[in-house]
Amino acid sequence: MLPTRFENLHDLARLPWFAVREGRLVVDDPSLPLAIDLHTHLALSYVRRRDVDLRRRSRARHYLPAERAVDLDVYQNRNFTPEDLSSLKRDLTLSTLLGGGIRATHTLPNLLDEMKELRIACSVLLPIDLPRVSDNAREWLHVTRGEPAIVCFGSVHPWERDVEVRLDEQVALGARGIKVHPAVQMVRPDAERCMALYRACGRRKLPVLFHCGPVDIETRLGRYLSQVRHYERALAECPETTFVLGHSGALQMPEALAFAHRYPNVWLELASQSVSNVRRLVTEAPRGRTVFGTDWPFYHQATGLAKVLLATEGDDALRREVLHDNAARLLGAAAPATAS
Repeated sequence: MLPTRFENLHDLARLPWFAVREGRLVVDDPSLPLAIDLHTHLALSYVRRRDVDLRRRSRARHYLPAERAVDLDVYQNRNFTPEDLSSLKRDLTLSTLLGGGIRATHTLPNLLDEMKELRIACSVLLPIDLPRVSDNAREWLHVTRGEPAIVCFGSVHPWERDVEVRLDEQVALGARGIKVHPAVQMVRPDAERCMALYRACGRRKLPVLFHCGPVDIETRLGRYLSQVRHYERALAECPETTFVLGHSGALQMPEALAFAHRYPNVWLELASQSVSNVRRLVTEAPRGRTVFGTDWPFYHQATGLAKVLLATEGDDALRREVLHDNAARLLGAAAPATAS
């Protein structure tokens, strides 16, 4: 039986698909299908806009450090030490005001380098914006314009004025979907203004990718807002809108899986789930509606990739669907031609 616990990131090279070359963990199996990662981010900026050079190449520092022990069979954030969590929260709050920090390495070239090493042909970027204090979606859409290996979603806060005008502006810049993060944006996903946003997305054929489910490291309010039960109204009342449940409900995965069976407009994205849960999701969810994601730069993309490879061992057709074909169908014309 293949291992699921590792001393550090490079120890994943004990799995048959990986190797370490020049100090970098890489995929060493050319028979694997190219992948589409439906859940990534660049450095998020609030108040101090454009404080990170998103075009700068260095070496990415993930919020889960490379030297940390990795257990693939727990929810991913269980691998953080208390010190890691403190560093992560400081970086996502104080560093957005003062500049610098780990997030300064969360740039487009660093993401592209990791993708190339791991046979990830396309990554979908998910900006998160707040009213008046951020413009992450527009900044990411500008910096990724013309980059064939990247699909960028947009972000329109439901409390913004002229939601549909902002949607259309972002679509004109290339946005191919909308990210909604109730815990960060401080909205309950079944609120009336959220429902209006989802309906507007449906009319524009824009999929909505939710952060879905509690993860136990957010604020108490964020945990309440992310309860999976709060998403059902949107799924039921907006059948024309495609919803992707990011993290597959996180720590409430069975509820999200039940929604996928109940509503044909629901897809499940796998980032952060344990390998046991990934195995259950890819075999029990409606065929064709599970998609690979990693939540880079919180985690190295290899950790999420390893879970899918372990969960689909012995079923090459299922592996290709989960890693590539399902996401390519969801993205449609936005999927890069190189991902084949």
